[in-house]
Amino acid sequence: MKTIRIANGQGFWGDSLEAPIQLVERGTPDSRIDYLTLDYLAEITMSILQKQKSRDPNAGYARDFLYIVGRVLPKCIDHGIKIIANAGGVNPQACVAGVAEIVKKLGLSGKVRVGVVAGDDIMGSLDDLIARGIELKNMETGEALSTIRDRVQSANVYFGAAPIARALGEGAQIIITGRCTDTGLALAPMMHEFKWAHDDWDKIAAGTIAGHIIECGAQCTGGNCQVEWPNIPDLWDIGYPVIEASEDATFIVTKHPGTGGRITVAGITEQLMYEMGDPKAYITPDCIADFTTVRLAQDGENRVRVSGIKGQPATDLYKVSISYSSGFKAVGGLIYSWPDAYNKAKAADAILRRRLEALGLKYDETLTQFVGVNATHEGLGGEPSPELAEVMMRVGVRSGDKAAVERFTKELAPLALNGPPTVTGFGSGRPKVEEIVAYWPALIPKTAVTPKVEVITV
Repeated sequence: MKTIRIANGQGFWGDSLEAPIQLVERGTPDSRIDYLTLDYLAEITMSILQKQKSRDPNAGYARDFLYIVGRVLPKCIDHGIKIIANAGGVNPQACVAGVAEIVKKLGLSGKVRVGVVAGDDIMGSLDDLIARGIELKNMETGEALSTIRDRVQSANVYFGAAPIARALGEGAQIIITGRCTDTGLALAPMMHEFKWAHDDWDKIAAGTIAGHIIECGAQCTGGNCQVEWPNIPDLWDIGYPVIEASEDATFIVTKHPGTGGRITVAGITEQLMYEMGDPKAYITPDCIADFTTVRLAQDGENRVRVSGIKGQPATDLYKVSISYSSGFKAVGGLIYSWPDAYNKAKAADAILRRRLEALGLKYDETLTQFVGVNATHEGLGGEPSPELAEVMMRVGVRSGDKAAVERFTKELAPLALNGPPTVTGFGSGRPKVEEIVAYWPALIPKTAVTPKVEVITV
């Protein structure tokens, strides 16, 4: 029975730059991967990339990807390893141009086939869609997008695995996408290699769950693992996940021999619960996966076998990730030391609030946290020990009035000299005014948007 190995070397934009290199270079001939996936895009990432593109038309994609391509491409070509990444962000074509430059520097011009999956960016079509009666209502509030249309910064449809599989079928060695599902990056190679029908729901669901398990990189190989973390070996050299996928839709989660971390049923179970809504209906563009049917079994050291997965037909809708401007914020802090650190921090907060009030400044929200006391467990009750060595007073304000937020940033520093004693420094530097980017999830009929697939030689 045919088996392929799919590895994921990036769980988010900012993940380890060495992980993809490890996955390509450290595998033995018996454990060498066939596909390297790189997942860069979170909801907030799209708005960051859109801002970058607005300032520079050649920006708007995950530039870290170019570094990785430069490091691994020669070996990937030698060993037939294909790279799939959603690094295109809001500007896939610019990302392709960057890859072409890397290919040229490596002396590989004319030898690399690059696939581009675009069409997810519907920013320029919003008014037409609304005019056609597609309201793009907020999935949480039911409000129509027209209520915040003038503040929208980005709008991207989540495509699934099908367009990536199509690009693989057309001979792409590197595939760059815009917004697509995290799970689709791993599902697509299985659909392509095993020739799974798009409506073979159990197999499509199995590939989807495989993608879900590895989408966060080392989070399934021992990283961020609550159950076993004190006993997980060599986290400094943690191995990133590899899926050994079989044609019958069973698969094994593993990692390269000799790398740190640990793969166990408990750890994989934790990752399965990540970002979980209804476990019986995990909805993607490709299918609806039933997580209650997943069967896990330890299959040797650092090997977990996954089987039994059932799926249901896909819906006729895509999800849309929309970001919009929602005012301004600033956050700053001061650190107070023993003795009476907590009381000093509380007094400083009260002084700051009275001064802002005296200036006639009003905010939509003012939030204070006392880091070292209650910042991560606020509301649990009980007074902290008076012997606390240090406490950081961290204050944030939010308002549609940028000037009011700007003034707040100038009122924190004076407390170092005209407030309670023992300020040891700014907890997070001088506050900066930042635009708030809010998230607007919506749905769109699949008939209203079409993925665009192009494969070119660079």
